[in-house]
Amino acid sequence: MKSMTGFGHGEASADGLVYRAEVSSVNRKQVDIVVSLPRELVRLEKQVRERIGELISRGRVNVSINVSAIEGSSGQLQVDEQLARQYIDVLRGLGEKLEHGEILKGFDPLRAPGVLSLGVVLPEPDDAWVLINQALDAALSALVEMRSQEGDHLCRDLRNRLSVLQDLVENISGCAPDVVERYRNNLHKRLSGAGLDIDSDDERVMKELGLFAERSDISEEITRLQSHFLQCTRYFDSSEPVGRPLDFLAQELNRELNTIGSKANDAGIAQYIVEAKTELEKIREQVQNIE
Repeated sequence: MKSMTGFGHGEASADGLVYRAEVSSVNRKQVDIVVSLPRELVRLEKQVRERIGELISRGRVNVSINVSAIEGSSGQLQVDEQLARQYIDVLRGLGEKLEHGEILKGFDPLRAPGVLSLGVVLPEPDDAWVLINQALDAALSALVEMRSQEGDHLCRDLRNRLSVLQDLVENISGCAPDVVERYRNNLHKRLSGAGLDIDSDDERVMKELGLFAERSDISEEITRLQSHFLQCTRYFDSSEPVGRPLDFLAQELNRELNTIGSKANDAGIAQYIVEAKTELEKIREQVQNIE
């Protein structure tokens, strides 16, 4: 079991350049990968996504990959000629509209953001991929380790909460046989209080008790709850992504508890249902953090 929350960092260096990869992940129902790469290396995005997809199946994953000169190495002056032409074209057009021919003469490349920069010369994307992949693998390894550690913590918490929920269902199951008997006694008291002298073996009384017993029978719901508990335990022990099936089981547990609450017609069981649903809500909240 793994959490969807984690962070990892990795580096690789060669030829005076250091490649840094940072990967972070947070909760999300589906997998959602956001990749940030240097402009010259954007065509590697597909490969980055595929590499992440091999390890991550759920959660929002933010990936940032940067390349810089190794400390102490000198960068090179970069000129973005295409951007400079765009500045000139815009200024020329603006001068014509405003009938102000001197606007273009004031253009200073040193003050135009992005035209001149002191940076590094990046290799071709295919050559850079070897180092990027190395840095990315280190970052993903740290991310998966953090998600696994957090997952272990969540698993312990879920096991404890499931145990509490199982005990509450056992209490409910133990109360169930007494529900019909209490209804029988209350029915006789109401009949006697109304001045009706009806024998306990009267056919009408027996029919009413039979109908009540049928309506209030929760044996099927108890059996399904116990089955869901076993399935939850199997998922807790699994190394595969189990967030979605556990979320489904939590919904099914809630449905069975609601059915018991509506059928049981007993104050004691109703109190156990309230406690069980409170505990189940905590389980459902934790399950949202699981991959």
